[in-house]
Amino acid sequence: MDMNQYLTMFIDESNDHLQSLNENMLQLENNPDDLGIVQVIFRSAHTLKGMAATMGFEDLASLTHQMENVLDLVRNEKLTMQDYIFDTLFKSLDALESMVQDITSGGDGKSDVSSIVAALQSIVRGENPAQQAQTGEGQGADQGSASQPGITLDEFQYSVLEQSISEGHKVLYIQVTLREDCQLKAVRAYMVFEALERSGEIVKTHPDVQDIEQGEFDRVFSLYYITQREAADIESQILGVSEIETAQVVSLDHETLQQMVQQAAAALETVKPEAQQPAAAASAPSAPESKSTPAAAKEAKAPARSGGANPSRTIRVDIERLDVLMNLFSELLIDRVRLEQLASEAQNQELTDTVEHMSRVSSDLQNIVLKLRMVPVDTVFNRFPRMVRDLAKTLDKKIDLIITGADTELDRTVIDEIGDPLVHLLRNSADHGIEPVADRIAAGKPETGTVHLRAFHSGNNVFIEIEDDGRGIYREKILQNALKKGVVTESEAESMSDEEVHQLLFAPGFSTAEKISDVSGRGVGLDVVKSKIVSLGGNVTIYSTPGKGTNFSVQLPLTLSIIAAMLIKMGSEKYAIPLSSIVETAVIKRGHVKNVHGSRMVHFRDSMIPIISLSKVFEVPDFDDEQEEETEIVVIRKGDRLAALAIDDFIGQSEIVIKNLGKYLPAIQGISGATILGDGQVALIIDANAFIK
Repeated sequence: MDMNQYLTMFIDESNDHLQSLNENMLQLENNPDDLGIVQVIFRSAHTLKGMAATMGFEDLASLTHQMENVLDLVRNEKLTMQDYIFDTLFKSLDALESMVQDITSGGDGKSDVSSIVAALQSIVRGENPAQQAQTGEGQGADQGSASQPGITLDEFQYSVLEQSISEGHKVLYIQVTLREDCQLKAVRAYMVFEALERSGEIVKTHPDVQDIEQGEFDRVFSLYYITQREAADIESQILGVSEIETAQVVSLDHETLQQMVQQAAAALETVKPEAQQPAAAASAPSAPESKSTPAAAKEAKAPARSGGANPSRTIRVDIERLDVLMNLFSELLIDRVRLEQLASEAQNQELTDTVEHMSRVSSDLQNIVLKLRMVPVDTVFNRFPRMVRDLAKTLDKKIDLIITGADTELDRTVIDEIGDPLVHLLRNSADHGIEPVADRIAAGKPETGTVHLRAFHSGNNVFIEIEDDGRGIYREKILQNALKKGVVTESEAESMSDEEVHQLLFAPGFSTAEKISDVSGRGVGLDVVKSKIVSLGGNVTIYSTPGKGTNFSVQLPLTLSIIAAMLIKMGSEKYAIPLSSIVETAVIKRGHVKNVHGSRMVHFRDSMIPIISLSKVFEVPDFDDEQEEETEIVVIRKGDRLAALAIDDFIGQSEIVIKNLGKYLPAIQGISGATILGDGQVALIIDANAFIK
C-alpha cells in the first residue's frame, strides 16, 4: 500500500473522529457531569493524536495532545466542565477541522495554533483564558476595530456569493474610505448602504453593521455586494455621496473570491489569533460567535455514535466507481427492455421464459445498484447541531435542535447538493422564526425554542422538514414588504391565497428582517434555496400559523439516475414525463377549452388551469391537438400550481434511464434530458417545471 492510500485512510478516519467529537461534545454540554461521554471523547482525541503523529502531522498531534490533557483532568474528576472550557474545546475542533481540510487539499496541515494551545494549557493550570481574552479585547477595542484585516465569511455567506457568481450575477468587493474631516461617519456609511441596496444586496460588512451604525470604526469600511450593474457604475454611485474620499470596487470570480476569503482568514489569524476561525471554503465553518455570552447554555440534540467496539462490516468505495457501475447498469437496462420487446414479437416460449428470468434478476440488481448509491441524510444532518449551537450564541437565543429520521437515505448526487439549502432554512428558522427569550416568555412560551429537523420517505420521494415553534409568518407583514419592494401590485396582493403569499418569501431580494445583521436581513438566501431544490427535481412548501410556528417542507426525488415515467406519443415522436410531476390524466373535448385573455384554459377540479400545446412548443410536424375533437391531457404540478399538457396518445409507464443531452447541445426549454427506449429510439424527457411559471 502506498502513502497516498494511507493518506486517504487518514483523512476519512480523521473526519469520522472529528464528527464524533463534535457530536459527543454537544451531548456533554447538555450533560456536563456524564463522565461516560468524557471517556468516549477522550478515546476519539487519543486515537486522532496517534494517527496524526504516525502520519507526521505534528501541529495536529500537538493540539490534540493538549485537548487530551484537559479531558484527562475532567474524566479523573479533577476539573469541572464550564462554558469557557467548552468554548475553548470547540475552537480546538474548528482548528483541527481546518488542518484536516488543508491536508485534504494537498497541504501539510500546518497552522498557527499557539493561542489555542496556550488557552488549553491555562485551563490545565486552573486559569480562565476567556476572561483574560475579554479583558485584552476591551482594552484595545478601538484599535482592533480599525485594524482588523479583511472580511471573513462563514459557510452560509460564502455559498451565497458562490451561487450568485454561478447564476451570472456580479459579486463585488467594495472598500470605502471617508474623508478625514468627516463629522458624521455613521450617517455617511448609512447613505452608502442605502444607495447600494437600491440596485443589489450587501452580504457581509467589515466592521459589523452594528459597529458601523454606531460609528465605531475608523474612516474605512468594506463589504461584499451582489448586483447586476457594472463595477464602474457602482463606484460612481458611491462617490456621489458627500464626504467620501475613495471607493475601490473589485469584481470577483470563483477563484478570486476564494483567494480573498483565504487571505482574510490568514490575516485574521496573524492579527488576532485568539479569534481564529476556519476559512469559508473549509468543510464546515462555524457561525461567528457573539460578543456577549448568552445567559444559559443552548441545547442541540443529534443521534449519538456508538462507542462500542463491534467490528466494521463496511468498506469505502470511491463515488466515481459507483458512477461507472450505474452507467454500465443503465446500458443493461436499455438492452433488457429491448429483449423483452423482441421476445414478445418472436412468441418463443423458451426465449420468453429466459427473458422473464433475466428481467427478475436485473430488477434485483437494479435495486442493489441504487441502494449502493444511497447515503443516509445523517451525513448532511450531523454538522447542523454544532452550527445551531454557535448560531444560538450569536443571536443570544435558546434553541433546541431535534433531529429525527437521520437514517433516511437519498441518492449521493442529491445529498451532495442539499446541504447548502438546508443551512439557509435552519438559519432562517433560528433568526426569523425563534423569538428572543423575553418575547417567548411574554407570549407564554417556554424560553427555549425548538427546531425540528426531520426526514422521511413517501413513495418515490424523500421529505425533509424544518419546523420551528417560533413567531410564525404574518400575511400582512409579507404583503407590506412585497408591495414596498414592488414584488406584487395591490390588486395582485388582494387576490393572493395564503400559500401564494408564503411563496413570496422565495422572491429574489425579499426579506422580512427588521434589522440587518450578519445572520440575515440582506434578502439573500431563500431564493437560492428554491432554485437549488427545483434544479434537483424537487419543490419546497411553507406551512405556517401566526404566533405558533412555521414548517418548511422540502420534497426531493430518491434518485436522479433512473426514474418512473409516463411515455407519450406526439405524432411520430415519443416523449417521457416523470411520474413525480403528474397529478392525473384525462380526455377533454375541444368545446371544453376556453380562451381567457388570449390563453387557452380548461376547467379542472373547481378551477381553471392553462392548457399547453406540446405539439406547438416542440413544433411536431404531424400532429396538432387544436385540430382534434378529443385531446388527451396530462395534468402536471409544480408546488401548488397546475397546468395541463395536450398530447397525442399514451404509450404506458416505464422505468427510464436519464441521459444528459451533452455539452454540444444548447439548453432546450422544457427538456431535462433523454432516454433510450427498448426499440432503440431516443425519447426526450419533458421538464414539467419549465411549463409552470
